[in-house]
Formats: sequence, structure tokens, C-alpha cells
Amino acid sequence: MKAGKDKVIAFHYTLTVDGEKVESSHEGGEPLWILLGHGQLIPGLEKALEDHGAGDTLQVEIPAVEGYGERQDGQIQRVPKKYFQQGNRLKPGMVTVLSLKQGGQRAVTVHKVGMSTVDVDLNHPMAGKTLNFDVAIQEVREATEEEIQHGHAHPPGAEAH
Repeated sequence: MKAGKDKVIAFHYTLTVDGEKVESSHEGGEPLWILLGHGQLIPGLEKALEDHGAGDTLQVEIPAVEGYGERQDGQIQRVPKKYFQQGNRLKPGMVTVLSLKQGGQRAVTVHKVGMSTVDVDLNHPMAGKTLNFDVAIQEVREATEEEIQHGHAHPPGAEAH
């Protein structure tokens, strides 16, 4: 079976940027389970996985425009410290998670830390970067109705939610 929209795919990956390893699913031992066609992956990686099957390996170079986008100027914003879990441990250059008022979270880079506020760069930390993925596809299967309704894959042994 080939990967495509509404298919569940399990794969291991290693991401490198500028020759440096950024993250790898191999370290946790479990592959990443994704429901394709539901916005769970950056566009370039999702497109690269399409029409591949279990056992396939691929090296994918994804330009910024198909990854986290180009860096945009004027994205520095001052935010009260209360919106950060790490509060007083924040340092310039550090990547952290900002809790959004409307719910959800966003990865940001700390620009400057004040007494009660933090200036953050709202560009994704990987914006403007070419991403290099080494991918090994473990499994491709049809998604269940429940997975499609929920908009994400349910890995083996995971509770449906």
C-alpha cells in the first residue's frame, strides 16, 4: 500500500539542519505515527512521503518555503512572563513554548528578557532553514473512520481521544 491522503503512516526519521542533527525518532525507539492529509506534517515532508510504502527509505531536502516558511522581519513581540512555563529561567537565544490566549502553543525564540516581560521572535525557530530528513517508512495502512474524524493517527496501544 502506498502513502497518501487519509492513510496512516509510521516512520522513523532523523532531521538535520546545516549539518547538525536536530532530532530523531530513533532515540525514543518508537516511530512517528501520522494521518496524512490532515496538516500534521510540514508540506514538503508530507508531499515527499506520498506514493511510498513500508520498507522504503528516502532522503528529503525541504526548502524553507515548504517547511516552516521564510523568516519575516518585524516578528518581535513583547509578552508578559506569565504566558511562559519557564518564567524566570528564560535566556536570550533560547527556544521555548508560548501558551496562546486562544489555546494551543507556539515555539518562539527568546530575544530579550525584562523584569515582567519577554521579547520573543514569533518566527518558528526553523523558519528560513533548509531541512534534511532521512526517513525509513515502517508501515502504511488505511485510516479508521475514528482517526479521520479525530484528525490524527492512533498508534497501536494508544487510547483513542
